[in-house]
Amino acid sequence: MKILSIVGARPEFVQAMPVCRALNPRHSEVLVHTGQHYDYHMSQIFFDELDIPVPDYNLEVGPGSHAKQTSEIMTRLEDVILQEKPDTVIIRGDTNSTLAAALVASKLNIPLAHIEAGERSFDRTMPEEINRLVADRLSNFHFCVSDASLRHLSTEGITNSVHKVGDVMLDALLYAQPIAQAKSKVMEQLKIRPKEYALATIHRAANTNNPERLENICLAMNMVLETIILPLHPRTRNALTEMRISLKDHVRIIEPVGYLDMLTLEENARIIATDSGGVQREAYYLKTPCLTLRDETEWTGTVEAGWNKLVGANPDLILDSWFSFSPRAQHPPIYGTGDAAQQIASILNKLDLASH
Repeated sequence: MKILSIVGARPEFVQAMPVCRALNPRHSEVLVHTGQHYDYHMSQIFFDELDIPVPDYNLEVGPGSHAKQTSEIMTRLEDVILQEKPDTVIIRGDTNSTLAAALVASKLNIPLAHIEAGERSFDRTMPEEINRLVADRLSNFHFCVSDASLRHLSTEGITNSVHKVGDVMLDALLYAQPIAQAKSKVMEQLKIRPKEYALATIHRAANTNNPERLENICLAMNMVLETIILPLHPRTRNALTEMRISLKDHVRIIEPVGYLDMLTLEENARIIATDSGGVQREAYYLKTPCLTLRDETEWTGTVEAGWNKLVGANPDLILDSWFSFSPRAQHPPIYGTGDAAQQIASILNKLDLASH
């Protein structure tokens, strides 16, 4: 079976690694990088560190509005799919690359498999929520992380070809964690010690495009009496500059880091504050307490398990929780056990056999 696999943003590069490894023995995989994330720290470093095959195509779409970026990916991807004639297209998560590929594949009648299907925030002001809803409605195969995602799809009338496989990001983490522990020098470079700093990430449009929310989050971080390591997303850097928001010296702004360094920072942080879905899950797998800088999350299991707390952009709640939040002792395997990619490959193998 020829599989055309779409990646475009930082979390998709991580998700791609275990799936590439699981598919390669049997299937021909054509890897397409849309170029949605385009600078070295947000893109190429992941291919270098994770030993992901060099993409067969880089569409080099780059930045732009949601409409511009999505339409550019669609236009360029259509040519690739017509040339390659894949049997199946794999999409991941909830990015503009996911949406664009879902639309192109469905219009060309190519079977579509969605990894991380069924996740819902129930907030349609989030671009990612629209991307998920459309991708799931168009997909032929839905690979779900949890029982909750199965229920979401069932509620929407999607019950055929739905498979609970767990989280491929856990697969990636289990593979990369020992490599990170052996190779990463980020702790020494930043001169920080385990559990003596906090880690923060801010990148979602709901926070970066809303001056009040971004100001409130930064106000809270400025008032925390603790070193905070803040790898700064390009979008967030631009927003801070435009809004003339300054951060105090204990908030240490650094360039975005690669996957191995990020795992090291997450594993050794005393607490993490983030609006990233991927970081929420990685915090859970690494047993690091997490404060989510959003009013809702798709990853409700981490909240229900007691390891993640929603604090939004409320500075009082962020400050109150920063030192008081304490996870439960229990840490159940809510998103699988690290064999999601193998399960996905096995299901696709059966489809391949059935088609011959």
